[in-house]
Amino acid sequence: MERAALRELAVDTLYDLGGSLLYGLGVYTFALKGAFAPGGVSGVALILNHFTHWPVGLVSMVLNLPILLVSRRALNRVFLLKSLRTILISTVMLDLVFPQFGVYEGSRLLAAVFTGVCLGAGLAIIYLRGSSTGGTDFLIYAVKRRLPHMSFGQITLVTDGVVILAGYFAFGDIDAVLYGMLSVMASTFVMDRIVYGAGGGKLALIITAKGGQVARAISDAVNRGATLFPATGSYSGRPLEMVLCACGKAEVARVRTAAHAVDPGAMVMICETNEVFGEGFLPPELPDAPAGPKG
Repeated sequence: MERAALRELAVDTLYDLGGSLLYGLGVYTFALKGAFAPGGVSGVALILNHFTHWPVGLVSMVLNLPILLVSRRALNRVFLLKSLRTILISTVMLDLVFPQFGVYEGSRLLAAVFTGVCLGAGLAIIYLRGSSTGGTDFLIYAVKRRLPHMSFGQITLVTDGVVILAGYFAFGDIDAVLYGMLSVMASTFVMDRIVYGAGGGKLALIITAKGGQVARAISDAVNRGATLFPATGSYSGRPLEMVLCACGKAEVARVRTAAHAVDPGAMVMICETNEVFGEGFLPPELPDAPAGPKG
């Protein structure tokens, strides 16, 4: 195996370990005794554990099989193999590692919040390397490929609804549903902040009469390219140019400074971007082939 492939395997495994550690912390430590289902296959496994005391990780692995059969055509081979490795690591964490430690049996509210935070962070770390913990994650990736405008968190929120409602019948109170919803909302927020924070950035829109000079100044300041569009001032009727530049969050101040150094009267608008694909940002193949950013 080539050195680059070994390095990528090592990085993938480290991400799997870190993500599975947080995933196991959320499911086993906080959710197991919280009497609510946080959604997904892990939520179903927790409901079954409530009645049978079967191992959560093993049940999750068994439940993955029919879901894998249903969604396998929407998954590429690399993603599938990575996910199988992640499933194995997360199962070991859930059934062998975390049972050696205690579980949280305090406030259900805190349990729900920290379940969501840990699950969201763990899943996001795993997603960033183009893998998953299986289960509804396979369905989520299949939906993501068909509906790329939806975020991972939004799709997760929809797929988790049925499992959360099942918590009412399993645990016998409406609070189980409310705490399950809270955990999923916390997970969604954390997941999107990590996944899209990593791939996000800023978009600078600059209206100026010196577009070419501004673009060169930005290139000198942050080594970012820009795109020029012809524009016309609606009040003055003057010919202007709009400079569009995608940049990192840490670069936006230098972009603004460079623009105003060339044209102090330039109108500079800074917008948030959830994802930026292309050179210097996320690889273009990410939405279509969940192989993750190459490390």
